[in-house]
Parts: sequence; C-alpha cells; structure tokens
Amino acid sequence: MRQSLGVRAARHIVLILGAVVVVVPFLWMFTTSLLSRAETYTNTSILPTSWHWENYVRAWQAAPFAQYYLNSIIMTVGIVLGHLVLDALAAYAFARLRFPLRNTLFVVLLAMLLIPTFVTVIPAYAIVADLGWIDSYAGLIVPRLADVFGIVLLRQYFSTIPTELEDAARIDGCSRIGTFFRIIVPLSRPAFATLAIFSFLFAWNDFLWPLLVTNTDDFRTIQIGLSSFVGRYGTSWNYLMAGTLTATIPAIVVFLVFQRALVRGISTTGLKD
Repeated sequence: MRQSLGVRAARHIVLILGAVVVVVPFLWMFTTSLLSRAETYTNTSILPTSWHWENYVRAWQAAPFAQYYLNSIIMTVGIVLGHLVLDALAAYAFARLRFPLRNTLFVVLLAMLLIPTFVTVIPAYAIVADLGWIDSYAGLIVPRLADVFGIVLLRQYFSTIPTELEDAARIDGCSRIGTFFRIIVPLSRPAFATLAIFSFLFAWNDFLWPLLVTNTDDFRTIQIGLSSFVGRYGTSWNYLMAGTLTATIPAIVVFLVFQRALVRGISTTGLKD
C-alpha cells in the first residue's frame, strides 16, 4: 500500500513539473505583453511594475489583424475539411478495399512520412505559380487538402472496426458508400476528432507556406502578421507577445474542447494491424 502511494505521489510530482514547464512560457508571454517597450529590456521581476492593457489594442491596430485572422480561419477550415474528407476516403480504401499493389502503395505512403516538408516546398510552389494561385485562398488551401499522416491514422483506426458490421449492412442492402458513412464514420469519431485537432494546429500555426504564396495583406495569415513586430533595428516584444497570445487562444480552445476525444483516438489507434 505504501509503495502504491509512493508511486502515485511520484507520478503526480512528475505531472506537476510537466505542467509547470508548459505553463511558464505562457505566463512569460502574458507578463511581457503587459510591459511598456522600455520595461521589456529593463524589468527583472516576474510581474510588471505597471500593467499596460492597451498593448493588446495597439497590437491589434498596428496591422490589419482582423484580415489576418479571417484569412487564417478560412485557410484552416478549408484544410481541416479537406483532411477529414479526402484522408478518410483514402484510408478506407487502404483498410477495406482489395486492389493490386495495395500493400506496396501503403508502404510507399508510409515512406513519404520520412520526406522532410522542405523538400516538397519548391515543386509545390512551382505548380501553384504555374496555376496562377499565388496570393489566393486556392494557393493556401489546395496543395494541403490531403495529408499522409491523416491517411495512416484513419487507416489504422478503420482496421480496428469489425468487418462483420459492414457485412451485415451490405446484406441489408447498404452500398459501399452508405456503409462508409453510416457505419465507419460514426464509429470513428475519436479518430476524426484527433485528426481534426492535429490538422487545425498544423494549419493555424503554419508559417513557411503562407509566407511563400502570399504577397499582400489581403491573404496573409496571422502567423505572417506577427512578423510585422520584428523590425530591422529592434523588436516590439510587448506587442509581439500580445499578438502571439491572442493567436494562441483558438488553438488552446480547440484542444480543451476536444481533448477527451483526442486521448481516446490516440489510445485506440493502431491496436490492430
């Protein structure tokens, strides 16, 4: 009994230390966002000597952040929907359909996870430029509508669903597509929630691709907008932290809302090959 209490106490201590490591950067961001520009270089205490809440208003007015947020929302929603639909269809094909070279193609798909993203940036940019999609929502969204990670994740989850359920539905006259939407999709909600969270974080926090394919404020995202606080001769750390903190809020909210589904989806994915 004492040993179990000691193990539980050690586990809680590790979790508390981990939570501190995660929370401290956000606390630093918050306190720095409330400093004056001069205090960002001179203040050595944990809390500001004076609280400048107007930094958030000034940071919002320093650039067209309303347009940046709108662009980020449109891009993120488009990418997440693309992942949920296209990745699911491809994953279902690999999990249930029988076609030539299925296993070989899936191995090739897995190998693509080893390819660094930077390797594919140049050919992707060349294609987008040839299509005339530079500085457009199509250029931001279409090249990233499908994701190898999402296909592998959903395929592994679909493989854990008993095929007898689909066979029963087919006997009752349900088509292959109907079986997918009426049987597979409802039973795979945790996996879809997991994929949606990862896709949201990937799209919302992406910096490189929007930087390459956007030239004007009409299509720049929030992550690109934050770079406007970094100048040649100095950085407005208080405004940068205020903008970064507000840009982080949507990701935190999405994670808190879907965290149970995320844990369940991760814990049950890959139980069956």
